[in-house]
Amino acid sequence: MSRVINPESAGKDRTRLAKSTVLALRTLARKQEADTETRDLAAFIALALEEIAITIDPSVQAWEKRGYWVKADRFRMEWMWAEKLGSNMRNAVLEEDWGNVAQTAAHVAQKLGSIKVPDRHRMGTPWVGAWKRLRG
Repeated sequence: MSRVINPESAGKDRTRLAKSTVLALRTLARKQEADTETRDLAAFIALALEEIAITIDPSVQAWEKRGYWVKADRFRMEWMWAEKLGSNMRNAVLEEDWGNVAQTAAHVAQKLGSIKVPDRHRMGTPWVGAWKRLRG
């Protein structure tokens, strides 16, 4: 019997979510006033950060099985910000506190600054409908 390989790993999900978040941040930065797309963008960023935080433990399980505790802890510390900023963004979006949304988005952009997304990407607009998912 051969091995079953899962092409959808936590690392790939995290990379996809990070790139989508960078794209949403880029689009949100161009917005001048709050409208339905602004709500969707901010809600998507909150949801994506929460999903990124969920992918951390499955990523470090393999290292912990082999006894690489320092590497696992360093990785957790490197991505610890995602859960906190995701929660901050969720609260700010639900309260419609756009000043706090902008401040949190700036922190997220700073953390994800090394991720490059080309202008001609094939990701589409993953944030459409995120406002309903966040409230529901």
